[in-house]
Amino acid sequence: MRMLLAFLVLLLVLLQYKLWLGEGGFTDVRRLEQRVLEQQQENTILQQRNTELEAEVADLRQGYDAIEERARSELGMIKEEEEFYQIVPGYVKEPEELEQ
Repeated sequence: MRMLLAFLVLLLVLLQYKLWLGEGGFTDVRRLEQRVLEQQQENTILQQRNTELEAEVADLRQGYDAIEERARSELGMIKEEEEFYQIVPGYVKEPEELEQ
């Protein structure tokens, strides 16, 4: 009878080990759930980015306003008969220069 009891206790310990620490056990499941959550967050960010890019593509296909805006902001382009003023940050005139 003692051998049977010892065998059953040993079997219970082995099954508990597999349940908590083995492959497919609770630890493994929690780790996989965390990875799924991280991937879902990354997918949400990428989906928002895709939505923004789709809206930008639609704007570019619809008219020239979006194209003109990009050319002005990213390439510094101006229209004919416009005057371009460039403001240099960090340059401050000295009081003597202002009086002249």
